[in-house]
Amino acid sequence: MLVAVTFFASCKKKTAEEENQTTIAEPRLIFKFKFDPTQVRLNNGGGVSSLPSNHRAQSPRMNKMNAHYIELAQNDLTALGAGKILFHAPETTLGGSTAIDFNQSVRVGDGQEFFSIPLKNIGAGVYKWLRVSLAYQNYDIVFKDANIPGNHLATGTIASFVGYNTYITNYTIKNQSQTVNSNKLQGYWGFENQVLGQNFVQTGQSASTTVVNPNFQNSPIPAGSCVVTAQFVKPGGLPSQLVIVGNETQDIVVIVSLSINNSFEWLETNNDNYFEPSAGDQVVDMGIRGMIPYWQ
Repeated sequence: MLVAVTFFASCKKKTAEEENQTTIAEPRLIFKFKFDPTQVRLNNGGGVSSLPSNHRAQSPRMNKMNAHYIELAQNDLTALGAGKILFHAPETTLGGSTAIDFNQSVRVGDGQEFFSIPLKNIGAGVYKWLRVSLAYQNYDIVFKDANIPGNHLATGTIASFVGYNTYITNYTIKNQSQTVNSNKLQGYWGFENQVLGQNFVQTGQSASTTVVNPNFQNSPIPAGSCVVTAQFVKPGGLPSQLVIVGNETQDIVVIVSLSINNSFEWLETNNDNYFEPSAGDQVVDMGIRGMIPYWQ
């Protein structure tokens, strides 16, 4: 016996969730960090930098970094803040003066995305310079201590706050947590290490922080900030401009290559060429030593 079956087309409207699942992703401008120990080491004005005779330095192994400000500048005369500001991280006055809110910062590693925005939200424009204000970096270094068996060398971890001013409730260097509940000016750091099975934490304030700005004569950066500036280049390294037409169909990925070439610098006390805080070596500088932004 045959049974007639009638099929009815459903006219049910899609839910918002279902609509979102079928939406094609919008092209975005994406920023990713790259940490390069071989990239040229620069000074504040963008010139090649060498170490004073009584200083030593090393290229750290980066764990995490975060930025709290990103701006695209159209030309040499574009003042800080007059370009296209893409991102400004949360700030707070809980510590008194205005400061970066460390609790709300996003920290990422090498090759990871630290910010993105739909290209349609930027609009058409041509940009020569990238400005990125760095706020925090976490990295490992080699240090020396006479109490360490063998060659007296081991690896320690540094949490370095390079933003202009940061409100910190607490932070973890590697395994050890430090409670602060106050503002800390640019250059504050915490160093965690282990000697003979015992954990030690030392905190301090570096004497200076290098902030590279090759365009300082036309567009200066206020003292105490950490707005690193660099001209966009093509993937091959030639100077170029970032062009956004406003109707892109694919992502633009900007690689923000940061020089960590001997970026951890100290005042050497006994000429053994190792950072030895127990012998009186003092941290001098923890600033990033240059930036090269290029896109893929």
